[in-house]
Amino acid sequence: MNFPYLGEACALLAAVIWAFAVIMFRRSGETAHPIALNLFKNVLALILLLPTGWLMGQAVFSGASTQDYLLLLISGAMGIGISDTLFFKSLNMLGAGLSAIVDCFYSPFIIGLSMLWLGERLGWVQILGVLMIVSAVFVATFEKKGGTITRHNLVWGVFYGILAMATVALGIVIIKPLLDYSPLIWVTEMRLVAGSAFLGVLLLFRRDRGKVMKTLALSRGWKYMIAGSVLGAYLSMILWLMGMKYTQASVAASLNQTSNIFVFIFAGLILKEVINLQRTIGIILGVGGVFLVMLG
Repeated sequence: MNFPYLGEACALLAAVIWAFAVIMFRRSGETAHPIALNLFKNVLALILLLPTGWLMGQAVFSGASTQDYLLLLISGAMGIGISDTLFFKSLNMLGAGLSAIVDCFYSPFIIGLSMLWLGERLGWVQILGVLMIVSAVFVATFEKKGGTITRHNLVWGVFYGILAMATVALGIVIIKPLLDYSPLIWVTEMRLVAGSAFLGVLLLFRRDRGKVMKTLALSRGWKYMIAGSVLGAYLSMILWLMGMKYTQASVAASLNQTSNIFVFIFAGLILKEVINLQRTIGIILGVGGVFLVMLG
């Protein structure tokens, strides 16, 4: 495609759509288990992608090499199976507002892994940006006794959130070169298949798998699950990969991170979560750090 700033536009649009999807997932996560919710969104997105690929003339199976298939399977297992489950768990513990600040770690992980995997460089401005992001999390999560979130949920929610960003970043960086010559719908399908298969195997080893999946049936948030899955796992994922395909990984990642601003705002407007001075400073530091990482 010869469209100026196509990658940047897709990355920014993916950020807005994903932000609204996060709010939907937060609602549905009140009753649905993270593993069950993740599996549901993946299967629904896969069902939607199959006819989308057919309409676009893309085959379900590509003539790609065994190495490409292996990379996609690993990418899907980590970036969708593991990362999204950890993200949902963190989202339930922290709420959407705080989760948006923790998710600023995505960009530093992308940059750091791009250095190791793709040979990109990290300048002093980017280092300053990373330090701002780290400080943002400390500022936003430092709550005095009697805060709105328990200390247990705060510590583990931040831990799961950071780990989710690390795994999703690794999952996308390892397939960045592959995106340059592969059909996007096929890539997305393969990653969803891998993520769903990983979750299926994980459930087989859980004694409470029946109880976990039963939370879907008992969930009161079906409209939120469906909306979040269509927007977040289908539309936003396609736009996210297009952003990665048509611009530099570091630029796309930085634009993706503007979703944190939208999540923060939507959390206050829709979920009525607390937006105080402390959290506002946190989101400013976090997003500011992201843009320093991008400009560096």
